[in-house]
Amino acid sequence: MTGTVTLTVADALARYLRAQRIEIDGRVEPLFGSVFAIFGHGNVTCLSEPLHDGADELPVWRGQNEQSMALAAVAYAKAQLRRRIGIVTTSIGPGASNLLTAAGVAHTNRLPLLMLSGDVHVGRLPDPVLQQVEHFHDPSLSVNDAFKPLVRYWDRVVTPSQLVQTLPQAISVMLDPETCGPAFLALPQDVQGRSYDFPESFLVPRVHRIARPRPEPELVEQVAALLRQSKRPLIISGGGVHYAGATGALERFASAHDLPVAETIAGRAALLQSHALNVGPLGVTGSDSANAMAEQADLVVAVGTRLQDFTTGSWSLFRNPAMTLVSINVGRHDAAKHFAVGLRADAAVALDALHEALGDWRAPASWPALGQQRAAQWKSVVAQRTRPTEGTPSYAQVVGAVNRLVRPGDTVVTAAGGLPAELNMNWLSPQIGCFDIEFGFSCMGYEVAAGWGVKIARPEHESIVLVGDGSYLMLNSELYSSVLSGQKVILVVCDNGGFAVIDKLQRNTGNTSFNNLLEHCRRPGGKLPRVDFALHATALGARAEKIHAIAEFDAAFARARASDISYVIVVDIDPGRWSECDCWWDVGLPEITHSSDHRKAVNQWNEGRMHQRHGI
Repeated sequence: MTGTVTLTVADALARYLRAQRIEIDGRVEPLFGSVFAIFGHGNVTCLSEPLHDGADELPVWRGQNEQSMALAAVAYAKAQLRRRIGIVTTSIGPGASNLLTAAGVAHTNRLPLLMLSGDVHVGRLPDPVLQQVEHFHDPSLSVNDAFKPLVRYWDRVVTPSQLVQTLPQAISVMLDPETCGPAFLALPQDVQGRSYDFPESFLVPRVHRIARPRPEPELVEQVAALLRQSKRPLIISGGGVHYAGATGALERFASAHDLPVAETIAGRAALLQSHALNVGPLGVTGSDSANAMAEQADLVVAVGTRLQDFTTGSWSLFRNPAMTLVSINVGRHDAAKHFAVGLRADAAVALDALHEALGDWRAPASWPALGQQRAAQWKSVVAQRTRPTEGTPSYAQVVGAVNRLVRPGDTVVTAAGGLPAELNMNWLSPQIGCFDIEFGFSCMGYEVAAGWGVKIARPEHESIVLVGDGSYLMLNSELYSSVLSGQKVILVVCDNGGFAVIDKLQRNTGNTSFNNLLEHCRRPGGKLPRVDFALHATALGARAEKIHAIAEFDAAFARARASDISYVIVVDIDPGRWSECDCWWDVGLPEITHSSDHRKAVNQWNEGRMHQRHGI
């Protein structure tokens, strides 16, 4: 029988986390690579000491805001392709509730994140404690219960022995490709300090491996038969292709059978843009080339994608009434969407199995040739959009400049506002991966924190963040964290004077510009106050400069790359110059309106709705 060791709950927790390992491409590494911590009552008295004692093995980073720390941990996991996990720990009350948005990001994007938040006393003797939210009908509730809809695994540790059961379960959920997402453990203040005789076997190192579910042979044959019968097959590459390490399998499969490939936002850079079969990004913020291929396709093979509305044009893209949808996915929920023929399996394993089943079959030559022609037309449009000109730059011109200047290994990060669309529409992927557009939750404030998390995950390469002025103002404090921790990021702040992309949506749907651009906000008369972002970044310890023309960007970026600390480039952006894509998107519009502009928008919206796919 195994022996025991007497430890507090907090000490056993820290030791267990440090003991976990994962095998990655034949190497064994720590499963948990970073802890992001802000200490307060609820986690400082018991948990800080064991984290301090093991900080050389499991580094602890001090952030400035709980939400942004957790976003950094999410980006860390994404940069590690879900194979290593970040931890965030907070106090009780607002320290914990600040994590809710980040939990939504991790849950939506199927990314692992371990959250350890303090909680009120189980014993209740000192109730109500500081920051406790009391519920008169249920005294067992705390703010931590609010996480239940936002995580894949939730538990409250009310007794020390519970730790032995709950920690392996939390890790199992985060590492399972189907259930991958955030896990939350509430740690009551009094329970953290309790001692218990933990089994020594609980604390020994354990090596985990990511499962690669194999497809059912009968389903492989069914999908292969569908491909052989098709005349215009199209692959949609999703984020799951990256997480499964299936980019090589995708390239082999597409090349062997002449199958055009369109990419989702999460699936961008799964195939080099120079590849003859890459027809571009798909959907509302995609390319006319990929969208035109989707309209005609008679068979769509969606690989590792949850088929979000921005990818499918709210299911209006696929206009061939005879189109059959095949979904290759590890998740039952995603594989079964929209009456798809579901092939539940690891993406790499499934693609290799289909490749073998198809033998020497190839799609009709005219179909991939059409894709190449359309992709060339799209790239020509991108070249025009990104071409430097005089005057206030556009988003596309900044994207084009960064695209031209990136080096192998550099990771580009963005999230909400106009930048995700502009990057998706105009980025010509020069390398596989290293491209993080958080657009599942479209979380404003992700960008700066994520850049910090990416740099911690990949310290030998540059982390390049493109962020709008609105997102920067919402959550910028981890720029200071990057300076404090010595984890350099390059930040490009695109200032268009407000929430310009939402102003665009407001106007395009028949509304009047209101409360989005700074010039349209309620304020005293006179001069419009503007933020000096370069000065602000300098105050946070970074180096910064403002450029006044796109012709100045290359030199500024060279200075940023040469800098040994975080560097910020600020550039004004024309709020009226946007890249466009001919794709419908289902947004709620009023059925009754007294505005002619509204009526026109509603009529156009109804025309697009006629193309929505409702079933098989």
